[in-house]
Amino acid sequence: MITEIIKTDESYYVKKVFELGKILRDGGLVAFPTETVYGLGGNALDSDASRKIYAAKGRPSDNPLIVHVSSSEEVIHYVKEISPLEQKLMDAFWPGPLTIVFPKEDIIPSETSGGLSTVAIRCPENKATRALIKAAGVPLAGPSANISGRPSPTTAEAVFHDMNGKIQAIVDDGPCRIGLESTIIGIENNQIVIYRPGGITLEMLSSFAPTVVDQAILEAGSHPKAPGMKYRHYAPAAPLTVYTGNQEKVVRKILTYTTLSDKKYGFLVSRETAEKLPDGSPLFIWGSRDDKESLAHNLFNGLLYFNEHPVDQIIGEGTDYKGLGLAIMNRMTKASGYHIVVVKKD
Repeated sequence: MITEIIKTDESYYVKKVFELGKILRDGGLVAFPTETVYGLGGNALDSDASRKIYAAKGRPSDNPLIVHVSSSEEVIHYVKEISPLEQKLMDAFWPGPLTIVFPKEDIIPSETSGGLSTVAIRCPENKATRALIKAAGVPLAGPSANISGRPSPTTAEAVFHDMNGKIQAIVDDGPCRIGLESTIIGIENNQIVIYRPGGITLEMLSSFAPTVVDQAILEAGSHPKAPGMKYRHYAPAAPLTVYTGNQEKVVRKILTYTTLSDKKYGFLVSRETAEKLPDGSPLFIWGSRDDKESLAHNLFNGLLYFNEHPVDQIIGEGTDYKGLGLAIMNRMTKASGYHIVVVKKD
């Protein structure tokens, strides 16, 4: 199979989108852009298409797939009910980077929902992808378009690296705006529970209802409540250790690695810290410390950078957990295999 890359030039894409829609409707796979990361799309109502998604990614089949719709009006066809709070959240944040977990109708096969009685649904912001969903005439199951466990792709080129020859096409709409996957939430006991933090922050959700972060640690053999909760994600090729906490001491600790010769160290750091590293240090500058939007946008690119520029170990600089920092540190925690070192002030 030759994977075709299709750019979203307006006149060309208008003609091509109906062909892509038929591919999806007939059970094929097409990668699509969103404001968060690129998704690997298949017909969410087709068990075989969902199996193909799991196979292409090497993804465990009990890890649920997010279902993408082109508008909030479509949701009622796939869920048993929509609560008033869920409707308010859809009205406020859709189209956008918020995924809501609903009790599912039987039309959503268990292969799509990872065996759960619930389904995670969102309406992406990207206009080309909403047009693709409309052309397909079916909702799209769409996890991130990468090999399972690797950093999520934020460009069509990164998708091509992992999926060339495995899927029919990639819709290329340039780099993703946010760069981290959507926030996933559920409603439990009239409060919002965040299963995965993202661009819609705890602070934003708290204005609608009491909001908490799910702290459950899943036991072996149990099912995740939502996509992305159970398995290690985002891992770069080299081991990653992340330092966070007191800024001055974090920088001091990171600089100690520049004096060691036992390994080749790479640095995933802020612009401010990079200025203090010796010339020639292998590094990826992922933004200014105070610009969390930039940190989020560049995080996965930074992790993928060290796959293309191999080192023995990556030393990362984290951020705080406020606002978008919660989502950033969630991804860094998983990418590092929980190797987070909190450096405290004396």
